[in-house]
Amino acid sequence: MIMKIISNIFLLVLMMFLTACSGNRKAAAGGGDDITSQPVGPAFSADSAYAYCEKQCSFGPRTMNSEAHEQCGEWIAGKFEEFGMTVTRQQATLNGYDGTPLKATNIIASYRPEQADRILLCAHWDTRPWADNDPDSANWRKPVMGANDGASGIAVMLEIARLLAADMAKLAVGVDFVCFDAEDWGVPRWSDVPDNGDSFALGAQYWSVNPHKDGYKARYGILLDMVGGQGSQFWREGMSMQYAPDLVKKVWAAAKTVGYGSLFVDKDGAMVTDDHVPVNEKAKIPTIDIIAFYPDCRESTFGPTWHTVNDTMENIDKSTLGAVGQTVIQVLYSEKGE
Repeated sequence: MIMKIISNIFLLVLMMFLTACSGNRKAAAGGGDDITSQPVGPAFSADSAYAYCEKQCSFGPRTMNSEAHEQCGEWIAGKFEEFGMTVTRQQATLNGYDGTPLKATNIIASYRPEQADRILLCAHWDTRPWADNDPDSANWRKPVMGANDGASGIAVMLEIARLLAADMAKLAVGVDFVCFDAEDWGVPRWSDVPDNGDSFALGAQYWSVNPHKDGYKARYGILLDMVGGQGSQFWREGMSMQYAPDLVKKVWAAAKTVGYGSLFVDKDGAMVTDDHVPVNEKAKIPTIDIIAFYPDCRESTFGPTWHTVNDTMENIDKSTLGAVGQTVIQVLYSEKGE
């Protein structure tokens, strides 16, 4: 009887040992597929992200070829450099839908550039030159401040960069923060020029075929677009589900882990033409779009301030910035090295 008990105990211990070994192998091999079941990484500061958003708006609308655009671009690059990132300014003259030459600068800030294994985070930093979805047609040719549509995504990335720089426990992977330019010079609704969708995301289109580093590869990419609006929810964007459904699942699981499952809704949203499309199709990096979705908004499913003169700091919600930022932190700190 005693020998049988000892034998059973031995078998139980052996099974536990083998299970632990199997789990360790799975964690090591899983790479970007598994999300840690407990919150990990530093606390994201929504106040800090809000301040970065506000600073961008202090330059005025960052429309292409404007002085505000140039000044803000230098500030963004300077902040990343302040955080110890290796910064590349990728400059190009791109043609707008109307033939306007656009002096564009994609700003790429690299954390741990020596690491071959990399994650891509991206957002656009220019703003819409025309408030062509404003309820008052008198505003349709006025520029948009872009507190949400532009500044919010950059603000979240800047705060993440600050946290990475301050954390002595280095990530197992490198991170590239790519700030795309010339995203919002797309055909306005008052124009009679046909729009096939290619008039948007010009900076992302350029970078996707001319990356800042020859042969650039990343495990995956996450695009942040309109991630600070009041009342925002984030549904599973259609193009993201087409190109990177497993990554969508991973990010939405991370949101639940850090307590923001109510904002990252397990429902399918619209298919959006955004910067992640050329990154998927041309750069061949599986990339998703975390983008606000308002299913019941009369003005637009992108929210009531989208492409209006009301896209200002008064309509930015710190808690939304915090939810998105902490979710991305959870994703990054769940990564294992290869």
